Amino acid sequence: MRVLKLEYYKIRRKKIVPMILLLLAAEMLWACMSNSLSISRNPDQAVWASILFMTASLNGLFMPLITAIVISRMCDMEHKGSTWKLLAALNVGRSRLYAAKFGCAGSLLLLAIAVQAAVMAVYGLAQGFSGGLPAAWLLRFIGGTMLATLAAAAIQQWIAMAAKNQASALCLGMLGGFIGLTAPLFPAGVRRWLIWSYYLDLAPVTYRYAESAGTFAAQPWDGRIAAAALGTAFLCFIFGNLHVARKEI
Repeated sequence: MRVLKLEYYKIRRKKIVPMILLLLAAEMLWACMSNSLSISRNPDQAVWASILFMTASLNGLFMPLITAIVISRMCDMEHKGSTWKLLAALNVGRSRLYAAKFGCAGSLLLLAIAVQAAVMAVYGLAQGFSGGLPAAWLLRFIGGTMLATLAAAAIQQWIAMAAKNQASALCLGMLGGFIGLTAPLFPAGVRRWLIWSYYLDLAPVTYRYAESAGTFAAQPWDGRIAAAALGTAFLCFIFGNLHVARKEI
């Protein structure tokens, strides 16, 4: 717990939270404006599923970028000024530090996802969507998005902690954003191997295309994809932790 508190203390001047909020503002403004435009053209799309699906689609682009920025900003400080040697002198285990960074980053990313859910709730109520606030869908959105984000964060942190140059970690985030944005174009068998496509696969709603027009529909929870995301996060965290702990300073 002491190491985790230290991580929060170290990032207080890194301006990580303002950067998260800035990217979230851009994403949610995009989602709300696009959804409003769709409703103006087709009033039948004035449903909760529309904004949920729109946000889940954009998360494939924005959340990998947000994750890469958060992780890289937190890990970069350890590669500067011989911080690793200082921590070793203070008897702070690298395994504990690795876990603390992952916990700190995870809490910030969970906060970002909760902000998304709150914005969607306010937007839907302001638009007068029927059926009341879909609490179950919003909770599923938070849970599914968090699972996909944890998997991406585990890979990002492994690279960010192992490599001094953070350009590689940031490039991976941009590549993940591109894959997440174009994920619907890939066959289902290919998407299963791309964790950045899980933002749509774990969303509570989906969009079913037809010859004349498409419709929104509830998407059943896919336990296999959820297990794959959780397993990826667990394995990448364990192997990354072992790799960093055994790496020469």
